[in-house]
Amino acid sequence: MKTQIKIIEVDNILTIIPLLTKLNSKTPLEILKERVVEIAKLPNYECIGLYIDDNLVGISGLWYSTRHYIGKTVEPDHVIIDDTVRGQGLGKQFFNWIDNHVQKKGCEAIELNAYVNNPQSHKFYYNEGYNIYGFHFLKVLRDDKKFY
Repeated sequence: MKTQIKIIEVDNILTIIPLLTKLNSKTPLEILKERVVEIAKLPNYECIGLYIDDNLVGISGLWYSTRHYIGKTVEPDHVIIDDTVRGQGLGKQFFNWIDNHVQKKGCEAIELNAYVNNPQSHKFYYNEGYNIYGFHFLKVLRDDKKFY
């Protein structure tokens, strides 16, 4: 089993869609594709892929910014490891790679959001040294008020 972690180039960004739809099943597929293509072109974003034998089994977007309270930071977003390969230490390996990668870019902290209905991820993040410092609030401004 050959494991590789690398940046997913913009030209290949739609390869994340099968994994992303496991995490985000509410957004219509065409809208999701449009958003992913748009996001991938932004200068403060990159997407990381975890591959086993050249098969994409894990993804995380990385959003870079500078915050007044912590300095240069990164936010892993849409983090998912395919459920068929969970429990093999791949999440730890993935986040160790991310930690090293973003430290080389000068990041002083990592912030992330985890859905409240995903206690398995909460345990993982606690074990990786993350602490809860607040809540993430969302207000949908669209007329339909739907989250997608």
